[in-house]
Amino acid sequence: MSLQFHRTVETMQIWSASSDGFSFVITHGSPSGPGFRGQPGYVASWRPLYRSRGAIKIGGSPFRTFAEAEGACNIMLKHLTEPM
Repeated sequence: MSLQFHRTVETMQIWSASSDGFSFVITHGSPSGPGFRGQPGYVASWRPLYRSRGAIKIGGSPFRTFAEAEGACNIMLKHLTEPM
């Protein structure tokens, strides 16, 4: 099942989704303008939902499009939930 992202903060470009005990966040950054400063693009990260741990950036971030970041999150979820 694909993650269903929703906008977390109305005035900023932050989207979140959770599934199977993991939380995923996508943020949009740019070198100037409102929002997060940094390289332009969509940064995807994840962390365990029920543990106090910092977020882990998903490899390939920042992505050119939201769809690419969303796809990377879904691939990471699949990897995290595969039986060992």
